[in-house]
Amino acid sequence: MASSTTGKLSLGALTAMVVGSMVGAGIFNLPGRFGAATGPFGAIIAWAIAGTGMYMLARVFQALAEKRPDIDSGVFAYAKAGFGDYMGFLSAFGYWLGSCLGNVFYWVLIGSTLGRFFPEFFGDGSSPTAIIVSLIGIWLFHFMILRGVEQAAFINTIVTIAKIVPILVAILVFIFAFNYHQFAENFFGGIGMPEKTLVAQVRDTMLITVFVFLGIEGASVYSRFAKTRADVGSATILGFVGVTGLMVAITLLPYATAPRAAIAGVANPSLAGVLELVVGHWGAVFISIGVLISVLGAYLAWSLICAEVLFAAAKSKDMPRLFAAQNGNRVPANALWLTNSVVSLFIISTYWSRDAFNFMLDMTSVTALLPYLLVAGYGVLLARRGEGYETTPNERRRDQIFAWIAVFYTLVMFVAAGLKYVLLVAVLFVPGTILYVWARREQNARLFTSTELIVFGVTLVAGLIGAYGLLSGAITP
Repeated sequence: MASSTTGKLSLGALTAMVVGSMVGAGIFNLPGRFGAATGPFGAIIAWAIAGTGMYMLARVFQALAEKRPDIDSGVFAYAKAGFGDYMGFLSAFGYWLGSCLGNVFYWVLIGSTLGRFFPEFFGDGSSPTAIIVSLIGIWLFHFMILRGVEQAAFINTIVTIAKIVPILVAILVFIFAFNYHQFAENFFGGIGMPEKTLVAQVRDTMLITVFVFLGIEGASVYSRFAKTRADVGSATILGFVGVTGLMVAITLLPYATAPRAAIAGVANPSLAGVLELVVGHWGAVFISIGVLISVLGAYLAWSLICAEVLFAAAKSKDMPRLFAAQNGNRVPANALWLTNSVVSLFIISTYWSRDAFNFMLDMTSVTALLPYLLVAGYGVLLARRGEGYETTPNERRRDQIFAWIAVFYTLVMFVAAGLKYVLLVAVLFVPGTILYVWARREQNARLFTSTELIVFGVTLVAGLIGAYGLLSGAITP
């Protein structure tokens, strides 16, 4: 928790922020999403790719925390330091927008979880009742957070501990129920599933792996609250290693308990359905309780992160100064009001979505890729220039290799996502640029450099194509 004497966050609290951000909705949906896409062989390959790519990104965050300790709220600040004002804004806006979409996903999952027991009211999580309950929850959290960041961080630490228990219990049950012959039958694809190439199987898992790793930068975002600056990098690595182990186990062990077709067919949250296949209805109830605790805890963490990103961007003059205001409890109140207003609008829009659950998951993943790409790119630039490596020159080559791998990984994820989601993200980025123009006008600063104008032009064209696709029905949410 925060230190009582300094008001700062310890290594344990920062690590809990990382774990609390990562262990949210995604981990409870891994069995079904992977089961629909691939067997254990493809899953192992997918986790090898995702784990390597995200570990490299975690090492980039760690290196940047050490070499540029002067940069706080690093996700967008690193992009600005490396690539200029507009790219810094796009990174901040994209990260904030992705966080908002992720928060929408959390409420849809809460609705679909309750729909398992009250289908006539909550349905798949986008029914009128589910939307009303979600809106009430959003604003209850809003007013709690307004009471103080450190208090909310303490609650997050407690919730993080509580929500790990159902996951560990599920893992133990799967271990005791492990059936080698069932695992072998599923290994290369299983029986009764559509034929797909291994490449296609792995590709279909990529966005869910990005989603479940979101939050890896939680300690970096909250670096200004760190009791000791070195704890930021340590918390990132500790959180990454622990959560990755949980996610791999939750993905692979169910293949040894039921046919792949059965795993792919369970309702969301799929971990509840898979455990029900093994131990009966009580398993679904147990995991559903864990889902509600986990998602509410993750929502708390991401609400904090959303507001913090807007606040930090406004402090560095990349967003309008309106969002730099804090209340008496050191909470960026205006940023929090905008965040929860946007989340509420997205929640209402789910009523018209064909599959709000998976659509919000995939949109959240793609929106996060641009900030991650820019962070990795800045890691390359910093290592090549040697900035911050004056006392540790032997680390430059290693860190540059790590950063290049992270760049390659995020580019591959863009390709795996597909053009549809890239265009839809551009649709949201174009009106978002109004905030950038607003901030530049406040400072009487030049709007775009020649390079930034090209970037805006590409974004505008992509956004117009995406908007046309939505209006014509060529792109469906």
